[in-house]
Amino acid sequence: MDPGPDIQPQGATPAPLTVGAAHKNLLQLVQLRWIAVAGQITTIAVVEWGLRVRLPLGHLGAVLVVFVVGNIASRLRLTRPERVTNAELFFTLTFDALVLTALLYLSGGATNPFTALYLLQVILGAVLLEAWASWAMVGVACLCFLGLTLRYRPLLLPPDGPDLFHLYIHGALVGFTLDAVLLVFFISRITANLRLRDQRLAALRQQAAEEDHIVRMGLLASGAAHELGTPLATLDVILGDWRRMPKLAGDPELAEEIEDMRSEVARCKAIVTGVLVSAGEARPEAAGVSTVGRYLAAVFEEWRSRRGPPYAVYEVDLDHDPIIVSDSALKQALSNLLDNAFEASPGAVWMRALLKDDQLTVKIQDSGPGFSRETLAELGKPYNSTKGRLGGGLGLFLVVNVVRKLGGRLEARNRGVGGAEVTIQIPLAALTIEATA
Repeated sequence: MDPGPDIQPQGATPAPLTVGAAHKNLLQLVQLRWIAVAGQITTIAVVEWGLRVRLPLGHLGAVLVVFVVGNIASRLRLTRPERVTNAELFFTLTFDALVLTALLYLSGGATNPFTALYLLQVILGAVLLEAWASWAMVGVACLCFLGLTLRYRPLLLPPDGPDLFHLYIHGALVGFTLDAVLLVFFISRITANLRLRDQRLAALRQQAAEEDHIVRMGLLASGAAHELGTPLATLDVILGDWRRMPKLAGDPELAEEIEDMRSEVARCKAIVTGVLVSAGEARPEAAGVSTVGRYLAAVFEEWRSRRGPPYAVYEVDLDHDPIIVSDSALKQALSNLLDNAFEASPGAVWMRALLKDDQLTVKIQDSGPGFSRETLAELGKPYNSTKGRLGGGLGLFLVVNVVRKLGGRLEARNRGVGGAEVTIQIPLAALTIEATA
């Protein structure tokens, strides 16, 4: 493996999106409206005082106030946790179209070149809305434009000012530019939202596939445990009979080997029992109650007595020591990480635990060759193994899913001084008695 000390920490699970795409799209509409308000005020000022075209400023101001109030209401809506629906986005775009119609009605109707802004409403509807709502938005825009051709307030041009044709041409240029800029701005933001949504969906599909893989493995392990129970019991009976045979009991060397075999069979039976308990999800009955400090110390001491490393250090820093459920799945995950560290670095293994602000952090460190770039890139995926064994690479995959099940996350990196470090972060609430009751 390539130690690569410059490799950065890699998270095992993607960060979830906190809000939906529709919520973010409505937020983009709110931001777009503020741009529209600024543009409308600027346009009114230029036409009224720059071109000396008299406009009904009082009525236009009232429409803008209604528009601002509606935008504030939309912004307040985003503070509520309810999902933004397709109907909400449709009525928001319809409200914008009606406000635009009122402004155009007071400033020349269909002769106003800013009627091109209706296309912005239609395009946004095609991007944001479902099919029926998109076509309904087309109908709203067409009806509004039709109404402006039938009834509107004509512009009062000054006698010595520009004629209507030149005014329309210049206005059309400004309207086209505004349409293009707003579309690029908004569509690019919407596309980014859609990409984030697609990434979230891909992560959920990957998680579902991994959980399905775990279910199949659990069924296989449970079946294998049932099948192994009978031959292990038979071996235990046979070894018990051998121990009582005078010919074998009289040979100290054979008697010692028989006892070793019986202890290994007993260990295998305990492992099989543990598999069956885990497969049956008997955690509330089988799990005990402990504190964080005692639980982690017991896990480490049991692993050290089983593997017997020449140098293994456990360090702990707890700002308090709350009562938790002795989670068997987490115990197996930590033992698996310690086994991996021991195989990579038989000479030295460290386990460090930190509890701060109700966040439990456990670091497993070794002085081995470290992770390769490929291993870090595929961290947490099944059969991603550095040992080259057939069917290997499932241990870390299961650890990642246990941590994810508890609402935590796992990171791995190569230490600058050599060796690897795997960090588990789990919210304390996932281990408390109230959360697991």
